[in-house]
This record gives sequence, C-alpha cells and structure tokens, in this order.
Amino acid sequence: MASGQGRVLELAVLGSLHEQPLHGYELRKRLNALLGMFRAFSYGSLYPCLRSLLAQGLIVEEQPAPATMVGGRSKIVYKLTAEGKERLQELLTQAGPSAWEDESFGVHFAFFRHTEAEVRLRILEGRRSRLEERLDSVRTALARTRERLDSYTLELQRHGLESVEREVRWLNELIATERRASEGPERDTTSTDE
Repeated sequence: MASGQGRVLELAVLGSLHEQPLHGYELRKRLNALLGMFRAFSYGSLYPCLRSLLAQGLIVEEQPAPATMVGGRSKIVYKLTAEGKERLQELLTQAGPSAWEDESFGVHFAFFRHTEAEVRLRILEGRRSRLEERLDSVRTALARTRERLDSYTLELQRHGLESVEREVRWLNELIATERRASEGPERDTTSTDE
C-alpha cells in the first residue's frame, strides 16, 4: 500500500482483524463503526486493500465450515497472519507527521490500546502542535480579512476556530493523562526518621 490513504486503510483493516477474524461485510461495518460515518469505506476501496494484504501474506482467507454457512452461501473470513501482526505493530509504532494529520490521526487513535505509551504521547503532541499551527494561521487570516467577510462566512470561520480550540483542549487533557500514567504512582521520598 503506497498512498497515504492506502496506509490508513491498511492500518484500519489489520487493526480490526487483530481483534478477531471477519468476513468482508463485517469488516466494513466494523470500520464504519470504528471510524464514524464520515469516514465510510466503500467495498470499492476495501476489497482491493484485502487483495493486496492477501498478496503480501499479511492476511489469509478461510472458508467457514459448511454447518456455519448462512443461506447456503459461504462467506470468506479474513484472518491476520503472524506477518500481519508484525506489520500492524510496525504501523502502530509510526509516530511521525503522517500519524498526526486529519486523514490518519483517528485511525491511529482508535488503536491506541495496542500502541506503546511513548508512541501515543508523540502522536498526541504532534497532533496538538499541528492544530496549534492551524489555529495561528486561521487567526491571522481572520484578522486580515474580517472586514471583507459577510456575517455567515465569519460565523463559519468562528465555528471552525472553536472546533480546533476544543480539540486542542481535549489533546491537552489526553497528554496530561498519558504523562501521569507514565510517571506511575507517586512515592513519598521524604524521610520520616528526622
């Protein structure tokens, strides 16, 4: 999978199959539930991804036992291989700029439970940094163009600004939680023998 969107879909598929083997329809439903209705994946992108993962040996197809077939139709079940688990771990350790972008952040975040704390923190901090840059840019542009915009466009700009500010606050809370968790329980290092 070469493209950015292809890597995002690869991560989403491998992460979902890590949870349990699934057939295509179940996988698509899981991806839609996991990533939300605004990131719906079509069969047109899912099945080429599955074929690529099969060709790479990252997943295998299994035919269900005849007793479990529904309506006489056999549904192919996709299952993660050992190589697929390794590839998933490789993808989960990537904490560079591609993990912070709008396109892929949600997918990385959805699988944080399988991601090391240090990597989670780098992704969260990178995402926050990216959004703070965006806030500065929007504020600057808004200050320069405020008088030329109609009231509806101004409201749309304000709404966008508030949404990004809200996400930055959320990220600050997540980062603080991650840091507290990595510090572990606080120990009293003062001596009581004085």
